[in-house]
Amino acid sequence: MAKILVPLADGCEEIEAISVIDVLRRAEFKVVTAGLHDGPVAAAHGVKLMADTLFSSINPMDFDAIVIPGGGGGVENLMKDEGVLSAIREMDKAGRWVAAVCAGPLVLQAAGILEGRRVTCYPACAEDLTATPRVNERVVVDGKLITSQGPGTSMAFAIELVRQFGSASLAQRVASALLA
Repeated sequence: MAKILVPLADGCEEIEAISVIDVLRRAEFKVVTAGLHDGPVAAAHGVKLMADTLFSSINPMDFDAIVIPGGGGGVENLMKDEGVLSAIREMDKAGRWVAAVCAGPLVLQAAGILEGRRVTCYPACAEDLTATPRVNERVVVDGKLITSQGPGTSMAFAIELVRQFGSASLAQRVASALLA
């Protein structure tokens, strides 16, 4: 079963983080959330999230995938963290799954992995996405890179992650149970 890393930073979008974590755990993947600091993560709309561990205490190469939630403040914090950027570069280079939703693709851009690839992002972030043009689709899969547009597409994004990390039948079972 796939092992998935979800970095959490202050200012992350709750819906995007929790939807992905919940759906992937329902699919029985091993999901590890990693905060950038000790204590609760203050999400964008006042929800406090407790990460499983500190990002600095894990080896990203122990994971099959990394999933970056959006949220303006969270994205800014992730883009400032060289450990996160390095993990994205290493995982992409190793052919592991890299995924991001909403403004999250800007973190992937900061890591330098988007040039020449098909991606989407939150429409208001499109002008900041300079490495490649934004594709106007809810979820975009380009090889082992998966991106999505925002909070309203989070469930479709999470189900697509299950399909890509697992199988179409597993994705269908999870989606059916969620009435998605």
